[in-house]
Amino acid sequence: MTKRDFLAARRPRWARFTELLDRFDRRRLRGRTAGEVAELSRGLRELAADLAAVRAHGWGDRLDEYLNTLLGRGHTAFYAAPASPLGGAAGYLLHGFPRVFRRNGRFFLVAAVLFFGPFCVAWAAVALRPSLADRILPPEAQAMYDEMYAEGGGLDPDGPSEADSGEDDSGEAESAFDLGAYGGQRSLMAGFYVYNNVGIALKCFALGVTFGLGTIYVLLSNGIQIGAVFGYAGVSGNGERLFSFAVTHGSFELTAIAVAGGAGLMLADAMLHPGRRSRLGSLIVRGREAIQVAAGAAVMLMIAAGLEAFWSPAPIAPSVKYAVGGSLWVAVFAWLLLAGRGGAHAEPTGVNQ
Repeated sequence: MTKRDFLAARRPRWARFTELLDRFDRRRLRGRTAGEVAELSRGLRELAADLAAVRAHGWGDRLDEYLNTLLGRGHTAFYAAPASPLGGAAGYLLHGFPRVFRRNGRFFLVAAVLFFGPFCVAWAAVALRPSLADRILPPEAQAMYDEMYAEGGGLDPDGPSEADSGEDDSGEAESAFDLGAYGGQRSLMAGFYVYNNVGIALKCFALGVTFGLGTIYVLLSNGIQIGAVFGYAGVSGNGERLFSFAVTHGSFELTAIAVAGGAGLMLADAMLHPGRRSRLGSLIVRGREAIQVAAGAAVMLMIAAGLEAFWSPAPIAPSVKYAVGGSLWVAVFAWLLLAGRGGAHAEPTGVNQ
């Protein structure tokens, strides 16, 4: 079969599938008939076979992208969440978000290189030449890090400063999780971290509409800045306190920045390669998945903010923090790479990039 014959035979089915998806988008779950759901299931199998044929014959990236996008929409509609908002959110985070992440994995690999590459280079550069820290970190920032991470400073579990010691008027130490003055202070810090971290993620995502230039800048600049902080803390003799502080919440926070950057690059790709649509139309259609991914990254950053406010500064032995932090790094990657596979949540063949 030639490509022309294939298109002539299959285009009516794709048009019908698109029409069915449009009806699904306008209806609540309860308004969908059993016949429509069965037709959608059959259409998913046919689309998967069509996509496999296109890839086997090498009939072009545009056709591949069109079918892959259509198949992704159908997959989302078929595995629509139940009516419960909380159940739907939990189901998406546990199963839907990792599937969307893997389906667009190439964007996150690029974002990870753009963020973690400068992060590692800046860390190593400042560690080897401490004078470089003056070019990246302003003096007031260096003074703040010296105060926070120095021995006896605010984040030293063996000797916190008086302001952060968590002691009441009787001189007895309070737990880092008490709902007293210290707990109130930690709650305020959690709010600050949510505001700051989610703000970075939104910048990475929203600036994708600048054809990716803004997203790339945010990833590079944050990677350099954060890496320089780690390098500076190490050469200042405060590395262990910073590392034990950051290892736990960093699993969610640093990964989520790359995830949000990947969502921004998805928007950029929609504008750079609109196919037969207008750029605006491509942005609207393909931006749906990007928004879903950005929402997942925002939730990851909220979790990171809670850990950073309550767990990371708590007077707990560094060895325990390393153990918990290492376990969370493994758990985060296992969730992104493995969750949602198999059973009722399996991806139709051909969706993966």
